[in-house]
Amino acid sequence: MAIKIDKKITAYKLVTDEDKKASEAAAQTASNVIQMGEPLGRPDMLVGNTYKIKTPVTEHALYITINDVIMNEGTPHEHRRPFEIFINSKNMEHFQWIVALTRVMSAVFRKGGDVTFLVEELKSVFEPSGGYFKKGGKFVPSLVAEIGEVVEKHLQEIGMLKKPGLDEHQQKLVEEKKAEYLEKHAKSGEESNDEGFPKGAQLCKKCNTKASILMDGCMTCLNCGDSKCG
Repeated sequence: MAIKIDKKITAYKLVTDEDKKASEAAAQTASNVIQMGEPLGRPDMLVGNTYKIKTPVTEHALYITINDVIMNEGTPHEHRRPFEIFINSKNMEHFQWIVALTRVMSAVFRKGGDVTFLVEELKSVFEPSGGYFKKGGKFVPSLVAEIGEVVEKHLQEIGMLKKPGLDEHQQKLVEEKKAEYLEKHAKSGEESNDEGFPKGAQLCKKCNTKASILMDGCMTCLNCGDSKCG
């Protein structure tokens, strides 16, 4: 096929066999690119969970709703991932920053990729007043940190994070140690707290629960099994 050139030729370059091979290799590489994710558009209906938290720093309970989008539905790779988060409460004191937080978190969820980093970021926020203890004797450094714990729990429920905990053998050992300690000290009239741990138990730095006691010469947590002696 003849091509008519209307403009003046000022330069030229011959296409060599190496140039052709390089072009073909680049095209082949581009065709082999695997898309690891897909843009997250909002479906008409989402599935999700709502969690209730009641803290001493707010008069009314907070209701945290995390909605998930189902990825690769109907395939062996089907899974859920968080898409948006809403926090609602009768208490308007924290309304402004909570709305800002949920919008930023929802934007991160929709961006895709690994969103589990949000858990540690939220849980590492400390309240200047010193935090608080919630029901069960667990210490929470801030309201934001408790929101982070809810996000962590949800990600564990949908399989994005592994659930922590002791194996069956370790849990049995901790229960035996706890029963042994309580039985021994019950005879001396020592009381237990509402969670079933010794009343004078110290705060465990691993699980943030007042369940750490001196046992066999070592500080041992009767909740998670953490021990200074390993």
